[in-house]
Amino acid sequence: MPSYEQLSELLDPASTVLLTVECQQGVVGTDSALPELAREARSSGALRNVARLVAAAHETGVQVVHAIAERRPDGRGASRNARLFRAAERLPVQQLSGSTAVRVAPPIEVAEEDVVVRRLHGLSPIHGTDVDALLRNLGCRTLIVTGVSANVAIPNAVFDAVNLGYTAVVPADAIAGVPADYTPAMIRHTLALVATVVTTDEVLGCLGRPRGRG
Repeated sequence: MPSYEQLSELLDPASTVLLTVECQQGVVGTDSALPELAREARSSGALRNVARLVAAAHETGVQVVHAIAERRPDGRGASRNARLFRAAERLPVQQLSGSTAVRVAPPIEVAEEDVVVRRLHGLSPIHGTDVDALLRNLGCRTLIVTGVSANVAIPNAVFDAVNLGYTAVVPADAIAGVPADYTPAMIRHTLALVATVVTTDEVLGCLGRPRGRG
């Protein structure tokens, strides 16, 4: 666990970006395609903590990027090379472009200055998307990774961020996966090896008084 001073240095608003991963209505909302995951994201407090972090980012000048997974109605460009993708095609709720399912879910609020990045393929919100180029243009050095799921997309995001040279910070209580006991085990045995693992309150405490990005 980093000291307060070390974490504060990492979380300089001018070089920090907050990434929310698949915090969309069709994934973590009340009409989710994945109700078990949605229940866990809500009952654990993870979704509420993402919303708290987003609100603080808006107040302190930290850039927010929302990564959304979706598919075209005709399925063009979608991945089919894993069981997960093929199973998703049969779910009763589809993450169709332009639908309610791919809107950022309450209680997270999207500000005008937020960036929303949508992907049609793959498992990662970073690899094969515009996110890396956007982060570099934003002057990002530290990426705070939040959202779902701890099973697939979150570890993908953290590994990709580290491989691309960013420092990954993971608020452990702002991510969720299933079953419930998998997330802390994955954090302890995997993410803690490559990312700075913290709590939402620790991040909020370090962001300090509101400041612009300059």
